[in-house]
Amino acid sequence: MRRRILVIVALYASQMMFLADSPAHQAGLQTADWVVIAAYFVVLAGTGAYFAWRAKAKGVGSANDYFTGGHTMPVWAVAFSILATAQSAATFTGVPQQAYDGNLAYLATNLGGLIAVSILATVFIPAYYRQRVTTPYQLLETRFGPGAKQAAGWAYLVGRVFASGSRVFIGAVPVAMAMFGDVEPGHMAIAIAAFMVFGIVYTLAGGITSVIWTDVVQVAVYVGAAAVGVALLASKVSVPWSEVFDAWRTAGPDGSSKLSILPSGLTPSGSFDWSSEINLPTILTGFVLITLASHGTDQDLVQRMLTCRSAAKGSWSVISGLLVGIPTVALFLVWGLLLWVYFRRPDMMGITSIQAPSNSNKLVMDFVLGELPRVASGAAGLMICGVMAAGPAGINSGLNSMASTFVADMYRPRVRARDEAHYIRVSRLAVVVFGLILGGFALLCIKWFSGSGQSIIGFVLGVMNFAYAGLLGVFIVALFTSRGSAASVIAALCTGAAVVAALRPEIWAWWTTLAGFGGDWTTFRLAWPWQLVAGTVAATLVCAIPKQPR
Repeated sequence: MRRRILVIVALYASQMMFLADSPAHQAGLQTADWVVIAAYFVVLAGTGAYFAWRAKAKGVGSANDYFTGGHTMPVWAVAFSILATAQSAATFTGVPQQAYDGNLAYLATNLGGLIAVSILATVFIPAYYRQRVTTPYQLLETRFGPGAKQAAGWAYLVGRVFASGSRVFIGAVPVAMAMFGDVEPGHMAIAIAAFMVFGIVYTLAGGITSVIWTDVVQVAVYVGAAAVGVALLASKVSVPWSEVFDAWRTAGPDGSSKLSILPSGLTPSGSFDWSSEINLPTILTGFVLITLASHGTDQDLVQRMLTCRSAAKGSWSVISGLLVGIPTVALFLVWGLLLWVYFRRPDMMGITSIQAPSNSNKLVMDFVLGELPRVASGAAGLMICGVMAAGPAGINSGLNSMASTFVADMYRPRVRARDEAHYIRVSRLAVVVFGLILGGFALLCIKWFSGSGQSIIGFVLGVMNFAYAGLLGVFIVALFTSRGSAASVIAALCTGAAVVAALRPEIWAWWTTLAGFGGDWTTFRLAWPWQLVAGTVAATLVCAIPKQPR
C-alpha cells in the first residue's frame, strides 16, 4: 500500500522535473506558471494517494465492486465522469480548432446527443439494471447466448483500442509540444509513454471509484483553464464588440459566418456535400448513432452509469452528463473564436503584428507556449495543466472498462470457482496489458493521422466507427426486436466493421481504382457520420435475418 502511494507521488515528481527542463520552461514560463503546475501535480498526487488508501482501508469485496463501485456513486459525480470520458484531450485542442477554422456548428451536434440520451434513458439503461449486468454484453448472452456475449466483448475491446488509443495520441501532441517544442515521432513516443504510465498507475489505485472521482478533478481543471483563456482574450479586445461580431459574420469558410450553428450541408452550387462532417442531416443521423453507441454499447461509458443506485439515477446521470457538456463545448468554441481574433485580426486586440499558426492542429499549444506567457502571469501554467488534465481522464476510464469486460465476459466464464482476490489480481494485470496495447496503437496513429487529412475531432470520432457500427446494430436488434442469433451477431459485427472500412477514404480510393470505377469515384470522400450510418444499417439488417425459435 505504502509503495503504491510512493509510486504515484514519484511519477508526478518526475514529470515536474521533466517539464522544468523542457521547451515549456524555455518558452518564457514565469514563476507563477510553475507554481500553478506544481500545485496541480500536488493535487493529483494527493488524490491518487488518497484513493489508493481509501480502497485499501475500505476493502474491495469483489471484482464486481471494483468495477461498479458497489452502486454507490452520486449522480452528479457520474455525470462529470461521463463528461470527462466523452471529451478528453480532443476537446481541449480540437473544439477550439473547429471554431477557428470554421464556425459554431459543432455545438449543434448536441441536438443529436439529446435525441440519443432520451432513448438511452428509457430503453438501454433500464434494461441493463433489470438484468443486473456488469457489462452491457452480458445482456446479449441472455438474448442470444454466450457466443454473442463473447463476440461483442471482443469487438468492444478492439474498438476501445482504436478509440482510446487515438485519444492518447491526440493528448500526446500538446504534451510533446510542451516538453520538447515539437511533435517529432521520438518525442511523441515519450509523451505517449508518460500518458500510459500515469493512466495505468491511477487505474490500479482504486478501481472505478478512483477513476470517477479523479475525473471530477480533471474536469474542473481543464474547464477552468478554458474559462481563463476565454476571459483573458476577451479582456484584450480593444474595439467595440460590434466590430468583432461583424468580422466573425464574414470570416467563415467561403465568406460565410463563423457564428453559423446549423449548416445545411449544401455547397454554393446547391449540391449536397457528402464530405461535410457537421450539418443538419448528419446531426440527425450519424451524431445520434454515435451517442447511442458510445453511451449505450461502450463499456467505457456504460460502466459509469452502472455505478449509480438505480436505473433512474443511471438514466439521469447520462442526461446530466450531456447537459453539462453543452456549455462546456460552447466555452471551447468561444475560445476558438477569440483565438481567431487574436491571430487573424490582432488589430482588434491592439497588436500590431503576430505570426498565425501554420497548422491549426497545434493552435492551442502555439498560443499557450508562444503567446500566453506574455499575456498573463500564471495563465500559461494553468493551460498546460488543462491539457494534461484532459488527457488522462479518457485513459483511466478506458483501461478500467477494458479490464472489466475482459474479466467479466471472457476470463471469468472460463476460469470458475476462484476467490474474488484472484479475479481482482487478474483485473489489475489486464489493466497493465491493455495499457501497453493502447500505447502501441497510439504510436501507429502518428502516421495514420498525418495522412488522414482530417481535423482532430473528425479523426477521433471516425476511428470509433469500426466497432460502433456492428455493436450498435446488434443492440438495436437485441432491444427492439425478437430476431437474431449468436451466429448473426458475429456476422453483424464483422459486417459493420467491413462496411466502415470500405468507406474510409484511404480504402475507398484503393478499391474503386481496383474495381475500375476511376474518375471522380476515386476522390469521393464520405464523412465519418455517413460511414457510421451505412455500417449500422448493414449490421442491423444482417443481425436481424434469423428468426428466434418460439
